[in-house]
Amino acid sequence: MKNRLEEIRKKHGIKQEELAAALEVSRQTIGSLENGRYNPSIVLAFKIAKYFNMTIEEIFIYEEEEIK
Repeated sequence: MKNRLEEIRKKHGIKQEELAAALEVSRQTIGSLENGRYNPSIVLAFKIAKYFNMTIEEIFIYEEEEIK
């Protein structure tokens, strides 16, 4: 799943460490989310959206894979 987390975080002038502390996750989790190596749980996605006062859909881009 693609996301705009890094873009949004930088726009707000927040370091990965600061966001991780606010969300009670590791800095590595934030890095993995930003690089698309990890998809958040629904709870974490809600926490991130609430932190930035945005909707989940504004941060995370869900793309359905085509069925062949």
